[in-house]
Amino acid sequence: MYQTVKGVMLLSIITKNREQYKRLLNFVAALIIIFFFMMGFSHVWYNYYNSTMHDPFWHYGNLLMVGIYGIMYTTVTSLFNGFRLGYSKFMGLFGSQVLGIIGSNAAEMVLIALIGRNRMDLKPMFVLAGIQLVFSLPWSYAFTLIYTKMYPPRKLLIVYGNSNAKYLVNKMAQRTDKYSICAAVSCEESLEEIERRILRYEGVIITDIPGDLRSKLVKFCFEHSIRTYINPKLSDIIIRGADDFHLFDTPLLLSRNDGLKFEQRMMKRFFDILLAGVMLFAALPFMLITAMIIKLYDGGPVLYSQVRLTTGGRKFKVLKFRSMVTDAEKGGARLAAENDERITPVGKVIRKIRFDELPQLINILKGDMSFVGPRPERPELAEKYELTMPEFKYRLKVKAGLTGYAQIMGKYNTTPYDKLKLDLMYIEHQSVREDLRIILSTVRTVFVPDATEGVEDDTPIETKRDLIEHDFSKDYNLTDEEVVEYEEENGLPKR
Repeated sequence: MYQTVKGVMLLSIITKNREQYKRLLNFVAALIIIFFFMMGFSHVWYNYYNSTMHDPFWHYGNLLMVGIYGIMYTTVTSLFNGFRLGYSKFMGLFGSQVLGIIGSNAAEMVLIALIGRNRMDLKPMFVLAGIQLVFSLPWSYAFTLIYTKMYPPRKLLIVYGNSNAKYLVNKMAQRTDKYSICAAVSCEESLEEIERRILRYEGVIITDIPGDLRSKLVKFCFEHSIRTYINPKLSDIIIRGADDFHLFDTPLLLSRNDGLKFEQRMMKRFFDILLAGVMLFAALPFMLITAMIIKLYDGGPVLYSQVRLTTGGRKFKVLKFRSMVTDAEKGGARLAAENDERITPVGKVIRKIRFDELPQLINILKGDMSFVGPRPERPELAEKYELTMPEFKYRLKVKAGLTGYAQIMGKYNTTPYDKLKLDLMYIEHQSVREDLRIILSTVRTVFVPDATEGVEDDTPIETKRDLIEHDFSKDYNLTDEEVVEYEEENGLPKR
């Protein structure tokens, strides 16, 4: 036992020494690309803009313009996690860089147009953006490769309490660049045996085990400086949203459980109205074109509405563009595959670019929905969920949303219970800043396909059924459009 503990201490020291360079690697990688882009903009500014101005900037003015560009690029790219090595795979990092380049250069073009009073030629900025996109591709690949070599996947042990642990293992197995689950041990083993096995690995995953055992293992891992991944319970998520509080010398956690304050609700509503109004005005031509194409394709209805629940259990009708063929019911209700033949060609396009959701901007302006919140659920299906998950009604503590934390973090085959956890995480940490982060992350999912991928056509139905705990769509007269939408949001298996 002594030799094992000694080995763990040595492994911990090596790991800590390696971990301290992770931030340095991220900093160096970010510094290289920021410096290259600022130098590129400096060349464009000096040679194509400042030199052609009637009243050109002097030395400090030029430095200020280059500095502003560097700040804008760094800020926008950071919002999309474009400098976080290891956060996503190579294409995810590159996609974040693409968003950062487009966003920062668009903002700089507006600034240049204002300075030059619309007399400036913006072609050099487009060329600069093209060069930056080309440079960011090998940069993303090279530093992802360096990061992977320096930080190989951690060797982990999973301590489980039931068979549902295999779902977590399958998910973590999709990131073999970060995690390597080497062994598993049941919580029914003795505490001494579990602790002995934990000491062999770099980290431990704890999922679905009794609370008293979990408490002992968490303390044991803390004592031995072993990284611990915990699959939280709903009560854990609520506690994480609590404030620190002290009663004299006694520390307490205060869960207010009253949602946003009045001024925060007012600011959120103002933000919703402003953003929905601007987006509806900008999207109106595209919505009209989409409606016309849907109508011309098969002559069917352009929109369909559906009764859903929002804050406090209030019912409303959510609006969407129709993306399925009108007679799709003949195929029967089944899990929507990645290449489902019932989705029209028009529907495939508007689903891919999320145009089918645009009519919900009207729901936001009416106050039925917010931009960010749990996706609205059908009343009868929510009632069925609550039979086995009474906590499902917690989602109604906030207004339903066009997008949400569960949508950006989950896939459509994410189990309903995990989606509930994600929604509750948002409810406990909601703020205007968090809403903005989720909206930007939603934009990012368009550029990162694996964030929204469907179930492969050849996946055995038994495997699909294992992914879902309950099928609540039985005995309801749902249209096929509604079935597919519900399947996409909740991952219901084929019946």
